[in-house]
Amino acid sequence: MPAKPQLSRPPLERMLKIHDALRRGSLVNCTRLVRDLEVSRKTVVRDIAFMRDRLDLPIEFDPRLNAYRYTQPVNAFPTVNVTEGELLALLVAQRALEQYRGTPFHRQLSIAFEKLAGGLRDRISFSPADELRAVSFKNIGLGRTDLAVFNALSSAVLHQTEVTFAYRKPGAARAEPRRVQPYHLAHRENLWYLVAFDAERGALRTFALTRISSVAVTQTPFKRPDDFSPEKFFANALGVLGGAGDWRVVIRFNAAAAERVREREWHEAQEMRELPGGALELTLRLGALEEVEQWVLGWGAAAEVIAPRELREKLRRAVAELATIYGK
Repeated sequence: MPAKPQLSRPPLERMLKIHDALRRGSLVNCTRLVRDLEVSRKTVVRDIAFMRDRLDLPIEFDPRLNAYRYTQPVNAFPTVNVTEGELLALLVAQRALEQYRGTPFHRQLSIAFEKLAGGLRDRISFSPADELRAVSFKNIGLGRTDLAVFNALSSAVLHQTEVTFAYRKPGAARAEPRRVQPYHLAHRENLWYLVAFDAERGALRTFALTRISSVAVTQTPFKRPDDFSPEKFFANALGVLGGAGDWRVVIRFNAAAAERVREREWHEAQEMRELPGGALELTLRLGALEEVEQWVLGWGAAAEVIAPRELREKLRRAVAELATIYGK
């Protein structure tokens, strides 16, 4: 049986190994590199020429040592060339990482950024302090998710393996056991959610990761339906909670609030209609009314629900309860 042909290392991986050996002051010559990298002498010579001529690394051949060496210290391999503007954008992105503080991605993103920034060291130098003072990010109410829970669920989603966990519904005194097929992880409204098929209930459910505990990944595989997509699942939700309904929600905003409403996209299928005096009418097609009820209440007297009648009634009761609380 013929032996399998040996695959050579990718060029970047070879050059990184050569760089590391040169930086440490090891004996680096063609004979040793051909053996260590398992490539031809021609490939080694081409890699070193690229490093010297294209990446501007200070490599020279020392005939006394019969080896290559760096003529001056090199701390970082120049894998990326960037302009000053691109580096500023990278630093702004680092500032943007703060909006992920408290989420499972914050540490991983920070480490990735440090690795990327480390590769740029000595390539460009400037002081961005003044520019960065003009950039900041702030999200209110960022959810804090247990990293172990997140990692277990993300692995189960990736490998399509059933999981069990304890889940506490909002307002419930104790958690209940669940066994689900995890389809998707979504970050919405500053919280992480799991979209999963609950076999016992025979339907897709949305679970907030902050209320999940005691996760166990089983050995039971499943196949995610080909027609599932997060875009379709959340299509009739204002934020996270969709539903089986088909509500045409019409909200009228006064002129002062209309300015802020126009500036943002609230839903993929939203429709806006300009009204006299600067007022605005927003139309949404939603599967449930719970989220939009809370959202409208947040606008106070600046927003009025025109339709449906059921949502107007919900808000009437909520306002009556508020009047009782604040009328004391």
